[in-house]
Amino acid sequence: MRVALISQIPQAVEGYTNGLRALGHEPVGLLTLPALRRYDVEPWAQVEAAKEAGMDVVMPASRDRVAPLLRTLAPDIVLCAGFPWKIPPDALAVPPLGVVNFHPSMLPRYRGPTPVAWAIRNGETEIGVTLHRMAPDLDAGPILAQAPLALGDEWSWDELGPRIAAVVAEILPVALERAEQGDPGDPQDESAAEYQSFFDPGYAEIDWGQRGEEIVRQVRAWRFGFVPEGEQGAVTELDGRRVRVLKAAVGGSEGFEVGCGDGTVRILETETLSL
Repeated sequence: MRVALISQIPQAVEGYTNGLRALGHEPVGLLTLPALRRYDVEPWAQVEAAKEAGMDVVMPASRDRVAPLLRTLAPDIVLCAGFPWKIPPDALAVPPLGVVNFHPSMLPRYRGPTPVAWAIRNGETEIGVTLHRMAPDLDAGPILAQAPLALGDEWSWDELGPRIAAVVAEILPVALERAEQGDPGDPQDESAAEYQSFFDPGYAEIDWGQRGEEIVRQVRAWRFGFVPEGEQGAVTELDGRRVRVLKAAVGGSEGFEVGCGDGTVRILETETLSL
């Protein structure tokens, strides 16, 4: 099959390209925008990944240009992973076999832009990986393949990303085979659906009156979440400096202690914010 990609994530572009070629499919191009607003993504890195793979790159100036640009790539199917725009219906109709979206949760749970961050915020011990047909409603299309993934003690996408990629590699052949056969996929259970948007502004500031484990979850959740506008947490003032806390723990001997609602939290890593 001829496969086009829609993504801003260089690791997804590289992983999908290698996986598709190993399965005998042809990656034909990437539709993208500037990189996601995250601390660990270099602008245009996904473009370089596509160019190194010998793929054409197209970049829409507006949503109404998505469909025409996809048509230039003439894909049989499209794979999407990490893209900030809602794909318009006319673009979803371009590939004969549809658009298959990657979502890092066990849909229909944790629909929305930052599912891993919300799972950590809520104290989940497991997330998951879903490949589903993209529909007009966000993260609501029928499921083609899905698998759970236990959360460990990951504090960055560099740690969690390869584990997610390994699960995608396992379930991608199933999703592609079902799509190629015209399988519509398994409808999501709407009674179990939940949508979580970006974190609320108040969650950026650390409340030291919380229990220690809640503060640690807040710090860790922000490592996997972001907001389009406003302050990126978890932020606080320590020793007269405005800082973003990047890693914390309850117990242990590393870092330094800060008092909290039920004892102390150890601060392991911070970055100073500009005034």
